[in-house]
Amino acid sequence: MLTLILMRHAKSSWAARGQADVDRPLNGRGRRAAAAIGDWLAARDLLPDAALVSAAARTRETWDRLGPAFAAIPASFRPDLYHAGPEAMLRALRGAPAGASRVLMLGHQPGIGEAARRLLAAAPDDPDFHRYPTAATAAIVFDVPAWTDVAWGAGRLADFVIPARLVAGDDD
Repeated sequence: MLTLILMRHAKSSWAARGQADVDRPLNGRGRRAAAAIGDWLAARDLLPDAALVSAAARTRETWDRLGPAFAAIPASFRPDLYHAGPEAMLRALRGAPAGASRVLMLGHQPGIGEAARRLLAAAPDDPDFHRYPTAATAAIVFDVPAWTDVAWGAGRLADFVIPARLVAGDDD
């Protein structure tokens, strides 16, 4: 059995005028949300064996702020995941390290939310899941032996959270 942790980057800053989208950092709320999601993952024993992370500044910073438990986890920072659509995300996932039974993929909307919906056999009746706000995180389980066998509609949602459920005042 394999587990995919599918996470959207935390809330980013729009403060620097003229800054390229790929270079936008997190804002204060995003930094707090990333830490809260990291704590949530650790408390549920959902630490990944490997991570596939968009190369954008806000996804890299989200990864860095998940917490100390994540520091030793190998992460691949991938330009192909920057604003990737669901098909590109599935291709990247199928190339995940063979020895990793739990992989975290960190990306952007709208691709990440669409990938989450398409990977599940049945999407939850949760409006937050369907809008996939910043730092939304889903744990999706697949009953397959290898990442190369993951297919659309084959996953089961094991858990889902958004920062507003963890951090008071975070209502993205």
